[in-house]
Parts: sequence; C-alpha cells; structure tokens
Amino acid sequence: MPSRRNFLSKTAMLAGTSLIPSLKVFSKDDLLKIVDLASNKTPLDLATDEDYWWQIQQAYTVSPQIINLNNGGVSPSPSVVQNAVERYNKLANEAPSYYMWRIMDQGREPLRENLAKYSGVSPEEIAINRNATEALDTVIMGLPLQLGDEIIMTRYDYPNMLHAWRQRELREGLKINYVELDLPIEDNDLVVKKFVEQMTPRTKVVHITHIINWNGQILPAKRIADEAHKRGIEVVVDGAHSFAHLEYKITDLGCDYFGTSLHKWLSAPIGSGMLWIKKEKIGKVFPLIPNDKPNSDNIRKFENLGTRPFMIEQAIGQALNFQLAIGNARKEARLRFLKDYWAKEAKSLPKIKMNTSLKPEFSGALAHFGVEGLEAGKIESELFAKFKIHTSPIKWEKLDGVRVTPHVYTTLRDLDRLLDGVQHLTKI
Repeated sequence: MPSRRNFLSKTAMLAGTSLIPSLKVFSKDDLLKIVDLASNKTPLDLATDEDYWWQIQQAYTVSPQIINLNNGGVSPSPSVVQNAVERYNKLANEAPSYYMWRIMDQGREPLRENLAKYSGVSPEEIAINRNATEALDTVIMGLPLQLGDEIIMTRYDYPNMLHAWRQRELREGLKINYVELDLPIEDNDLVVKKFVEQMTPRTKVVHITHIINWNGQILPAKRIADEAHKRGIEVVVDGAHSFAHLEYKITDLGCDYFGTSLHKWLSAPIGSGMLWIKKEKIGKVFPLIPNDKPNSDNIRKFENLGTRPFMIEQAIGQALNFQLAIGNARKEARLRFLKDYWAKEAKSLPKIKMNTSLKPEFSGALAHFGVEGLEAGKIESELFAKFKIHTSPIKWEKLDGVRVTPHVYTTLRDLDRLLDGVQHLTKI
C-alpha cells in the first residue's frame, strides 16, 4: 500500500486540470485519516471496512430520504465536483466569451493529459465529449463502410448503439449479424465462440459492450478483440459501465475504438464523456459534427461542438482526483461487495430470480432480479412506494425485473432496506 507521502502526491497529480486553482476533495488531515484506515489492507479487506467507506460517503450530498440504487443511469457527483461546476459557472457568467474561451478553454489540454494518464493511453488519442452515446456514435457514424459490409453485435447492446448501427444498415445497406446470448452466462469460452461464429469474410466491425447495462454481465472483451483482429476485423468497445468501475487500462481491452460516459462510475458532472481512438485510425474516422479538416489525424477534430458547457468539462478534473483518492482496485472491490451483500441473500428468497452471475469475473456492482408473477414496472413501483428505493425497471429481451446499482456512497443500511423491500415483493 502507498505511504502517506506517495498517496498525497498521487491524489494531487491531477489537480492541474485547469488554469483556475482546483478545489480539494478533502483536507490534508482527512486524506491522512483515510490513508491510515487503508494502511496494510488489501482492496478485498478494505471492501468491508465501514469506517473507511464512511469517510468516502461524507463527500456526497445524496438524499437521506430516497435511496438511490440506479447509479447505473447517472451517478451523483461528490460535493467537490458540484462545487467546481458552480464555481466555474459563476466565473463564466462574469464575461462568458472571455472566461470560457480565453481562460477555461485553456484547461482542456491538461485535462486531456490527465484523462490519458489515468486511462493508460496517449493524450493524442483522447477526445472529451458529452457522454458515451456521442463518443460511440462518432465512431459508428464516422467509419468508412460500404454496401454489404457486416457488423457484429448483440441484442443486449445499449439501445442508442443499436439505433446507430441499424440506421447505417437501413441507409447504406450494411448487415448486422447478432450474437445470441442467454444472460446471465458464466462461460467465457462459449461467449467468444458465439462471437467468432458470426465472423465472416465481410465482417468489418465487432461492437462489444464491456459491461452490459441491463444486468451487469462482464464480457471477455480482450479475447473477442483478439479473435477479431486475427481476421482483420476492427473492434469498438462500449465502456460506459466499466470505466472507473473495473480495474483496467483501455489498452488492456485490445480494441481500436472506445467510448464511455464519465458521469456514471467516475462521478464526473452530468453530461461528460470521453472518446478514445487508436492514433493510426483517427484520420479515417469522420467527425460526428463536421469541421474544416474531417480527414485530419488530430483527435481534437471530434471536439468541434461550438459553444459547450465549459464548467462541466473542467470539473471532470475534480472527479479524477476523487477517483485517485479511492483507487481503482479498492473501488472495484467495494462495489462488488455491495452487490454481493444484497444479491446473495435475495437470491435465496422464494419467487426471486437473479439474472446476474454472482461470480466476480462476470459481474461488478450492477445486478438484475425478477420476481415470479410480477413485471418490471410493478417491482419498481412497489419498491419506491413502500420503501422509497429508486431502481431501474428493465424489461428487455428475456429480462423482466429491476436493475439495482449501488455506488461508493451506498451504506449497508440502505441495502438492508432493499432486502426488506425484496422480502415484501415475495409476499405480493
């Protein structure tokens, strides 16, 4: 584990995301207290240390009346990130065209460098966008494909990505070949085999959702990507639910293109995202919003948004600081512990069907469950009406139930209340 000095220097590493002095997530004494609690403990040991996580929970301003277990949609930001957005917004409104373009706009390059450092890639491969949809649609709509070219994806990919590929299929005569999956699945060899079976000489792109948003299934992205590359096929990875959730670098996935939202697991401001494209492939991808050099190999061509919310963009730096203060491995272990805490008990109850694997290699924080005789909407409404627990009702393909997604601010008391709610559902 890092020493006090190393820990403090690491959390300060990303502070320079703007020319405006950044706010601190905690005082020095608070940081040292967290280091002391974590000293000599592995991420797995620390995952169950409620004293440690209590310190983290105090950084959030979530409602004590409504238990938010839909962090898979959008996560709240810690107060330091909220404060940064408000501060930058007030500054911008003193003289918008001056402070936004002459001051805050100068912070994009340091932010790009810090996102790249965190992601294990080059700054010349990172573009700052507004969400995963914008990032991935840039690739989907910008890749040069021709009549008859084939794409591989699953019906469990995110709807906006399905819509984008289907639009190209409709307008340009591409063909989508779907990998049929029965979720949950606990056999990565079978998953890879199913993807390979869809690959043909006309396949140009494989689209992989690293963590499926509906039920939290982790797919073996690297293994699928390796098989695709053997056949000269390019790989797009949707990392909306894995980035800042699982411990990895983008290059570990073996893909060519990667998009993610930062307002989910990184807890960055709402409306922030990131695109990564391998350097040698940037030139051939047309930007979603045109500019004067669409064939440029400069990653910045994908940031031609006109007037943008500079305050949201710049506050991403505070979210990065907060993530480093926790650490990826620690966060992943805690999120998986929280999922297991409620899901293992719920799975044993009558009428409950757990639609997520509880093996660590196949799921992280997200889990989906159904109740015999009840549809998704009824489950969701009962949990909120009787227990003020906010979940996400999901009826998609063969899944019918609700998705439960805790975050680092979620307490065990919150999950105990969820279990009370689940027990109530079994009696309806």
